[in-house]
Amino acid sequence: LMYGIPNMKLDKNEVVLRRIRLLEQEGVKFVVNTEVGKNYPARQLLKDFHAVVLATGATKPRDLKVPGRDLPGVHFAMEFLTANTKALLDGQEYRLAADKDVVVIGGGDTGTDCVGTSLRQGCRSITQLEILPKPPLERAPNNPWPEWPKIYRMDYGQEEAAAKFGADPRQYLVTAKRFLGDGQVTGVEIVNVEWTKAGPQPVPGTERTLPAQLVLLAMGFLGPEETVLKDLRVEQDERTNIKAEYGRFTTNIRGVFAAGDCRRGQSLVVWAINEGRACAREVDRYLMGQTVQP
Repeated sequence: LMYGIPNMKLDKNEVVLRRIRLLEQEGVKFVVNTEVGKNYPARQLLKDFHAVVLATGATKPRDLKVPGRDLPGVHFAMEFLTANTKALLDGQEYRLAADKDVVVIGGGDTGTDCVGTSLRQGCRSITQLEILPKPPLERAPNNPWPEWPKIYRMDYGQEEAAAKFGADPRQYLVTAKRFLGDGQVTGVEIVNVEWTKAGPQPVPGTERTLPAQLVLLAMGFLGPEETVLKDLRVEQDERTNIKAEYGRFTTNIRGVFAAGDCRRGQSLVVWAINEGRACAREVDRYLMGQTVQP
C-alpha cells in the first residue's frame, strides 16, 4: 500500500498513514527497519509470541530470461514504482522515464501503473506488451452475466496514454524475444505469438524492433519470498504459496497463520483485507478458545 501503489491512486498521508496512526493509538506496535530472517531470527517469533500471522505478500516477481536481460535499463516494475513513490514522499525528484522510449511488458494493474507513472515522469513514448489476445468488445458466450465482463476496456494508464499519444499503448499477442543494446538497453526485439495447447508460440516472420531506453517487467508474481517460510518450516503448495485453508488460515506449524497474497497468490487489496479480518478472527479463537469477531 505504501510504496507499491502509486500516490495518484492511493494517497499515503490521507489514507495509509492515517490508518497506521489509528492502529498505533489502539495499541499496535510497529517495529520498522527489521527484516525477519535477516536481523531478527524467524524462529525467534515462535518464542516471543503466542501466535504469528504471516502476511508477507507475493513479492517474488516473474522474470523474463531472454538475451540482454542484464542490460542496464531493464527493471522489475516494482523497483521502478517503489523508487518513484519513495522519492515523492521524501520530497525528491525521480524521473527515470523522462525523455525515454518506455516499453512495459505485462498487461495487468502493475503494468498500468507503470504506464501512468512513466507518463507523469515525461516519457517520450510508451508501449505496453500483452501476451494474451485482445478482449472482445462484448461478452463472449462463455462469459455470461453475472460473471465479471471480460471485455476490452482501457484503465487510467491507457486512457492517459491515448490522450497524449493518440492511441491505446497496448500491443496484444506479442512477447519480447531479446533486449538490444551495448552497455545500455536501446531496444526490444518482439515477435507475435499464437496460443496452442503447448502455450504461446512465436510466429515466424513477425519479428520487429521497438526503441526502448527503459524496459519495465510487469508480468506478475510467482509467490512469497521463501527465507522466512523455510526458517519456520512452513509447508507450501505446488505454487509455492503458504499452505493454509481459507477460513481457518492455520499452517502446519501450531500458532502460525497465513493470510493474503502469501496464501492465495497474487490478488487484490480487497482480498487481503478480507483475509486479514478473517484471519484475526481465527487467531482470536485460537488464543481465547472462542471468538465474537464476525
